[in-house]
Amino acid sequence: MTPAIAARLAASRIELLSEAKGFCILARENCFALVQLGDAGVLGIGSSGLMTENGLAYLVWREGEARLAAKGSEVPAQPEQVEAIREFSEDLRKLLASSS
Repeated sequence: MTPAIAARLAASRIELLSEAKGFCILARENCFALVQLGDAGVLGIGSSGLMTENGLAYLVWREGEARLAAKGSEVPAQPEQVEAIREFSEDLRKLLASSS
């Protein structure tokens, strides 16, 4: 990840948690997303979710209901959790789109 992208993300309180060849994990508060990187910049943004006491939980929809799915568990997502994930995801899309 370039220093310019990292600075833009940091200005929106999004931090780089981990980076490996071709991928990184970005987070703000307890929201996270896996991002695919390439030589030309961001290739894609994966699903977003929350860091929970049971590990990483992805926001999924089952029969119209928002749920947080982690390995071995799935619980209903609270409206404020859904909103936090949506805000984080939208901010991430905007910031990374302008960096490609």
